[in-house]
Amino acid sequence: MRTIIKGMTSLKEKISNRSIHNGINKKKFRALLSLNLIFLSALGLSTNAYAQINWTHCADENGTCRFDATKVVRYGEGSNWVQRVFINSVACESSVFGDPAAGTSKSCQITEPQWTTCANKDGICRFAGKKIVRYGANTRWRQGQFTDQVACNSRVFGEPANGAQNICQIASAHVDTTAPTRPRGLAIAAVTCNSAELSWLASSDTEGVMAYDIYHDGEHIVRTEGNILKTSLTLSPGVKWGLYVNAVDDAGNVSQASDTLPIIIPHCQSDSLPPTAPTNLSGIISGTTATLTWNASSDNVNVTAYDVYRDGKKIGATNELTYTESALSPNTSYAYTVTARDAQNVSEVSSAISLTTGTICSTSVCSVEQVTIEQDLPWGLAALPDGSILYGRRDAHEIVRVATGLKTIIGTVPNVENTDGEGGLLGLAVTKDFPAADPWIYIYHNSETDNRIVRIQYKDGSLVLPTYQVLVTGIGRNKYHNGGRLRFGPDGKLYAATGDAQSPDSAQDLNSLNGKILRINVDGTAPSDNPFNNYIWTYGHRNPQGLAFDSNGRLWLQEFGNSVLDETNLIEKGGNYGWPYCEGVLSQSGEGGCATAGLKAPTAIYPVAQASCSGLAIINNILYVACLQGNRVYSAEISNDSLTNVDQLFVGAYGSLRTIEPTINGDGFWMTTSNSGDKDSIAYNSNEKIFKVTLSR
Repeated sequence: MRTIIKGMTSLKEKISNRSIHNGINKKKFRALLSLNLIFLSALGLSTNAYAQINWTHCADENGTCRFDATKVVRYGEGSNWVQRVFINSVACESSVFGDPAAGTSKSCQITEPQWTTCANKDGICRFAGKKIVRYGANTRWRQGQFTDQVACNSRVFGEPANGAQNICQIASAHVDTTAPTRPRGLAIAAVTCNSAELSWLASSDTEGVMAYDIYHDGEHIVRTEGNILKTSLTLSPGVKWGLYVNAVDDAGNVSQASDTLPIIIPHCQSDSLPPTAPTNLSGIISGTTATLTWNASSDNVNVTAYDVYRDGKKIGATNELTYTESALSPNTSYAYTVTARDAQNVSEVSSAISLTTGTICSTSVCSVEQVTIEQDLPWGLAALPDGSILYGRRDAHEIVRVATGLKTIIGTVPNVENTDGEGGLLGLAVTKDFPAADPWIYIYHNSETDNRIVRIQYKDGSLVLPTYQVLVTGIGRNKYHNGGRLRFGPDGKLYAATGDAQSPDSAQDLNSLNGKILRINVDGTAPSDNPFNNYIWTYGHRNPQGLAFDSNGRLWLQEFGNSVLDETNLIEKGGNYGWPYCEGVLSQSGEGGCATAGLKAPTAIYPVAQASCSGLAIINNILYVACLQGNRVYSAEISNDSLTNVDQLFVGAYGSLRTIEPTINGDGFWMTTSNSGDKDSIAYNSNEKIFKVTLSR
C-alpha cells in the first residue's frame, strides 16, 4: 500500500533578479533568445500597421544595431519583419531573428517600445517567459531582464524617485498570435530496444519556428531547436508508443500536433524463460471483501505484473504482492489462483486457495454493479435527480441517458471535433434543478479551432439542438492536455478545468484561458468577484480533470503530471499551482522552480505509474480519485487541509478508470473505464463499462 505524501510545507520565496544588461554582445543575445525573449500584446498591431510607427534604420544584415536602453528592434524588409525587445545592442542576422524572407536584402530598424502596467509598488508583476520590466514613474525608471515574475519594490530595482508613485511596466512589441503549421512527415529509423532516430519536415511560421517538442502519448520527451528536424530518442523496451511533434514559435505559440506515428518497441533480448509461479498464496475475508497476498516470483529479466484469477477467470492484474476484491456475493465460496508474467512469458499457476464470504458488508465498498457496456469512450457523466445518468461518448459526440438499465441516445452535440488524441466531447454538468426548473446541459468540447463551453436545452427526452449556445470560446486545443471537467459549485457558478494544450507557458499567462480553473456565470459571463477580472479562478495547471467540492464548500482538483508526479490540490481563489515550474514538488523550469514565490503546494502527490488520475468525487467528506495508468481508485478522508487514512480500491480489477461521479442520494458513485481506443479519436472502437458502486459509509 502506497502512502501519499501529504501536507506539503510552504514553498520558499525566491524572485529572479537580473542586473541591467549594458553592451550585450551577440553571444549573449543568442543565449537570451533561447530563453524566449520579449514580445507581449499591448500594441495589437498587424504587419500592415507598422507604417504608423516611427522606425529608424540602425544596421544592415549581419551588422550590429547599437542603441541606448530599451528598444523594439525589427529585422527584415517590406512586410516580412521579425521583431523583439532588446537592451543596448543586437546583431542583425538570421541566427538571432530567424529568416523572415529568404534571399531578400535585410536591415535592422528600431523604435520605442510600448509599456503595459502590470503591478503597482510592492505588488507582483507576473508574466510568461522572459521579459524586460521597468519600475518607476515619469522619466525616472529602472529596468532589467526578468523571467516569469518580479516584485515591484526598491529592493529589486533600486529607488528611482523617492516619494514618487511607482509602478511596474512590461515592454511590448508586435503581437504574434499565429501558431506554426503542424509538423508533417514523421519518420523513424535505426530502431533498437532502447533508442531510435526520429525526423520530420519543417513547419512554417510567420515569424520563425523556435523549437520542436517531441511527445509520446501526451508525455513530453525532448525539445529541439528550430532548425533541427531530427532527434535521438531513448525508448522503453517492449511497449507501444504513439510519437508526435509540436512546433513552437518565438512568441510561444504552439502548433497543433503532427499525426501520431505508432511504434512498437522491440525487446532487448529474446526471453523464453518464464517467471517462477507465485508461492504461499493466502487470503482473508472481511464481510464480502477478499484480500489476497503471495510471495514474489523470480525471473531472469524482470517480473512485470501478477494476474489474479477467480474460479478460473482472470479478474485483475497488479504489480504488487496483494490484491483486494470487493462486493462479492455473501455466503459464497471462491477459488483463487495467481500467475506472474514478464515482458514475454507467463508463469505456471500458483496453488489455489478457497475463501468463503460472510453475510454483511463490513468494508467501505458493499457492491459493484455493472450498469452498461459502451463501445465508445464514456467521458463526462452527470447524475440526474431521478436516479438516471447522462454520459457523453467522447469520440462519437453523442449524449446517452441510462435509466433502469435502458440506454437511449438523446442527441448528438454539434460542432464537436476530435483531436486525433484525447479530445472530443468531454465534460458534462447540470444544475441541481435539472431538468424541471433548469433544462440546460452544460458541455465542454473541442471544436475545429478551440475548446469551448456550451449549453443545450433538454426537453422530452432529447437535446433541443436549436438552443445550442456558446458560453466560452478561445480555450486552446491540441491533441492532448485539453482538460475538460465541469462542476457546479455551491455558489451556483460553473467551474471548468482547462489543460495547457501542450503550451506549458500558457498556464502562467493570465491572458490565456489554458492551464486554468475557470469560474463562469451560467449565462457565460465572468463573475464580478473573480480575482483577475476575467474567467480565471486559479492558474498554473498542466492538465487538470478532476473537480469536486467538499462539505465546507471548498474546491478540490485532480491534475495529471508529465511523467513523475500527479497532484491533488486544494483550490484557493487566485492561487498559482506551479506548472510549468513544478511537477508535483519537483522543479521543472523557471527561475527558482518550485521555490518561485507564491506557488501553492499540492495537498497530495502520487507516482504517475500508480496514478494518472482523471476523475474526482467527494462523498461524506471522503475524497475518491479514479486513475487510468494506476488502474485503481484512491480514497482518503479530508481532515482540515490534509488527506488522511489513504486506501486503494479496485487495484487492477477493472483496468483504467476515467470518471467518477457521486450518486444523487450519496450512497456511492458512478465509475467508467477507459481501456481501449483512448488515444486515437476513433468512434466505437472501445469496450468500456460503467459501474455503480455502493458504499457502506
